Amino acid sequence: MNINRENTHIIPIGFEYHAPESLDKAVELLHKLSEETKILAGGTDLIPQMKQRKTEPRNIVNIKKIPELSCIKETREGIKIGALTKLRAVELSSLIRERSPVLSEAAGRIGSVQIRNLGTIGGNICNASPSADMATALMALDAMVHVYRRDGARTCTVAEFFQGASEIDLQRDELLTGFTVPFPPEGAGSAFEKVGWTTFDIATVNVAAVVTLKGGKIDHCSIALGACSPAPVKVVLAEDVLKGKEPTAEVLEEAVEFIAACVEPRERWRRAPPEYRRRSSQALAMDAISRAVEQARGST
Repeated sequence: MNINRENTHIIPIGFEYHAPESLDKAVELLHKLSEETKILAGGTDLIPQMKQRKTEPRNIVNIKKIPELSCIKETREGIKIGALTKLRAVELSSLIRERSPVLSEAAGRIGSVQIRNLGTIGGNICNASPSADMATALMALDAMVHVYRRDGARTCTVAEFFQGASEIDLQRDELLTGFTVPFPPEGAGSAFEKVGWTTFDIATVNVAAVVTLKGGKIDHCSIALGACSPAPVKVVLAEDVLKGKEPTAEVLEEAVEFIAACVEPRERWRRAPPEYRRRSSQALAMDAISRAVEQARGST
């Protein structure tokens, strides 16, 4: 038995621990420390990886003492969510449930309550997993990502933040501080769908959809797909098929054909083969769009 891989109560290597109390101190530390540095937020991914020696950082930077990183508040631009905000807080927030319910729905599908009480929205994104449930929901909502560095701050879309397999647009001396989620158009309907090996498992496929209707036809549509390609993606071609049309079964069938086309086989598909993901992504997209349409109809 390899004790370092089987006995996960053991953290096998030594490391330097840092706990900055401000954004400026945090990014200064990240600038000075070596590349073998990891940021500790909720720890639900990092700690198991360290115990199994999948990662061996020489420095740990705990950002939990930076107060402005934990928040959910309404602003002129939308809902501001700090990177350290717990997934459980996103799930239960009355503001998010009222204004951006697909985000609350996606958060509630991540792991167990215990995991959601520890895990953070920033950690879910920065893990750079193509199956990140929050990424799909944030992408469908056209959310903006906020990043802080020594010379100031910058923003980008969630779609721009994910750059490929396990790659995000975050440099070694930068820190993700949070997100701004624009309010969906008035009368919007939304839905999140996911399938995994078990209820608590990571997604084999996930889909998020946001829809508005005008005169019985789709006026606005945003669809995001996860776990089917190196990074979560916006399915623009499917959106284009739906816009301006009545959401009949035939139109939805035409649109979800483009969902399946977004499945990009990778060398290692341990959880499901490409054909399973193609069929599942179509079925989940049909369910998500249909639910979003019904919700939009009910609000008009």
